[in-house]
Amino acid sequence: MPSPLLTVTFDARQPAHLARFWAGMLDREVVKDADGVLLPGTDTQLGLRFVPGRTEKVGPNLMHLHLTSAGPADQQRQVATALGLGGAHLDVGQRPEEGHVVLADPEGNEFCVIEPGNGFLAGCGLLGEVACDGTRKVGLFWSKALGWPLVWNQDQETAVQSPHGGTKVAWGGPPVAPKRGRNRQRFDLAPAGVDQQSTVDRLVALGATRLEVGADGVVVLADPDGNEFRVAAD
Repeated sequence: MPSPLLTVTFDARQPAHLARFWAGMLDREVVKDADGVLLPGTDTQLGLRFVPGRTEKVGPNLMHLHLTSAGPADQQRQVATALGLGGAHLDVGQRPEEGHVVLADPEGNEFCVIEPGNGFLAGCGLLGEVACDGTRKVGLFWSKALGWPLVWNQDQETAVQSPHGGTKVAWGGPPVAPKRGRNRQRFDLAPAGVDQQSTVDRLVALGATRLEVGADGVVVLADPDGNEFRVAAD
């Protein structure tokens, strides 16, 4: 069975503006779609979608992006690009000896530019990782939901990756930050090769919980950690 298409969706006060920031960071085109603004992905790089949303940011997001760098100069260039596009440096308690640079996009969403030579993200491409707060149970759930193999499963930490390679999705294990209301970032799934209802039934059997059906026919579910995600209509 083909894997569902996975996209990371951001609630944004100004979706088009935020999409332009990330298009500049990732060198991607901006495409308007029915929900908002999309930066299409590939077989190896996850797509990003930006939709209107007024959910207030309370504490760090439960997921954030990791960009890779090819060398010290490339890392510095990416940081300069982010600042020039409206991003900002962010202090989350990182130590001076840590090689990654922590930044925030124009709407305060955290992300990191990872130091060159990071072995875990070697060969993953520019959008190297979606790093999430989450339990081992939720990592196992998403491995089965997507049909992606576990590429890390140690000390309660998990990570999955498409069989084609590219962007990893990782969960850091306990302690997991408390969930405060609706997440401002979430996963969207587009079924591939099967209908929406069959996809939803399979996800529920794997441990998801049904939450609601939107007016547009999109089904909203929660993963085993309670994080919302959506399954697109047929």
